[in-house]
Amino acid sequence: MLGEAGHYNDNDTGVHIWRMAAYSRALAKKLGWSGQQYELLEMAAAMHDTGKIGIPDKVLRKPGKLDADEWRIMQTHTQIGYDILSKSDAPLFKLAAEIALNHHEKWDGGGYPNGLERENIPESARIVAIADVFDALAMNRPYKDAWPLENILDYMNESAGHHFDPQILNAFMSVLPDILTLKTQWNLCEINDQAVNMIPQS
Repeated sequence: MLGEAGHYNDNDTGVHIWRMAAYSRALAKKLGWSGQQYELLEMAAAMHDTGKIGIPDKVLRKPGKLDADEWRIMQTHTQIGYDILSKSDAPLFKLAAEIALNHHEKWDGGGYPNGLERENIPESARIVAIADVFDALAMNRPYKDAWPLENILDYMNESAGHHFDPQILNAFMSVLPDILTLKTQWNLCEINDQAVNMIPQS
């Protein structure tokens, strides 16, 4: 419910949060997370943008590029999401709060909100960052068309060591066939309006 709430007024289409959550699960599994851990991550990842519920519509739904002031407002969604989700001590919400706060941090320290770098960024957020960017580039949005797969992979490989943890990105590339299968399955469900049947249940 919180995942859906965070994107209710967003320009993201359809099942973005569930696709990227499924990618996060597959990547965490490859990295050796236990079954209980990667299942929890899948549910928590879907709440990564919960804080967008606090972003004004004129910023959130702007069809073009954000100006500097609008971008500063948009960046606050990480702290807003953390503030909402961290009110619970349940493991799911503690993990979701961690991801919400840190999924825009970058490996080289150039991200936000706190400019964390390398292993100071929680592994959960480093996983979700890769899954989120991959899906965002692969989907149509009002201000851009979906990128071809080759262009997405080139961009992500160029971003290793800058935006992304290089080792986690290597793991992502190694499970790319599984990621593409998940992408196809979710896209078909979206077309057939059956996505609700694939949403993981707590």
